[in-house]
Amino acid sequence: MHMKRLKKHAGQRRDRASGFSLIEIAAVLSIVLILASITFISLMPALKQQRVTNAYNTTLSAMRLARDNAVSQRTSYSVTFSTAVTPNTITVAPTLALGFQGALGTQTYQLPIGVSFDAEPAVASTPTPDSYGTGVNAIDFGWTANGFGTGGQKTLYFCPDGSAQDAEGIGGQCAGSWDGGVVYIARPGEALSSRAVTLWGGTGRIRGWRLYPLGAGYQWTRQ
Repeated sequence: MHMKRLKKHAGQRRDRASGFSLIEIAAVLSIVLILASITFISLMPALKQQRVTNAYNTTLSAMRLARDNAVSQRTSYSVTFSTAVTPNTITVAPTLALGFQGALGTQTYQLPIGVSFDAEPAVASTPTPDSYGTGVNAIDFGWTANGFGTGGQKTLYFCPDGSAQDAEGIGGQCAGSWDGGVVYIARPGEALSSRAVTLWGGTGRIRGWRLYPLGAGYQWTRQ
């Protein structure tokens, strides 16, 4: 009988030893939550920068799509940048001004949340990419070789020959002046998140740029 009681007590001790107490479970959960919080905080800068990169890629892609469509379909396409809505948008649309009826429909692209068409104050004190404008306007197209344009325009037109033109005369007729300019992209308040896309109207050449520190100031570098 005594041996049976000893075996019974030994089994109960093994059962208790094989489980976890509430204190142990709470301690493990606390460690897991702390590690998860540290990981999330360390990833935040990378996630923010990725959103800027996505906005930059979206802008480049939308402009290149408009130019490619204009050339391949022998018509004109407009590209309109808007800060009037949140998120900011880019609208690519066939103008049909040249009479081509097979053009694709309007496409609207949104920038990621937290990223805007934005010219940070540091941009105004830095030589602008491709020397367009003063770095004050976030969307700054409309610079022409003959002096017609004074910048600050938010809509441009790609033509069948691949060039970009302004709205001189009738927008989309491709009978006006070559249109050059720049659009800035950034997280507001974060100068070093700044990106830029420039356009040279004569050939429709599109370039991407990124702002980097240089001594006590900044410089734009081609991407």
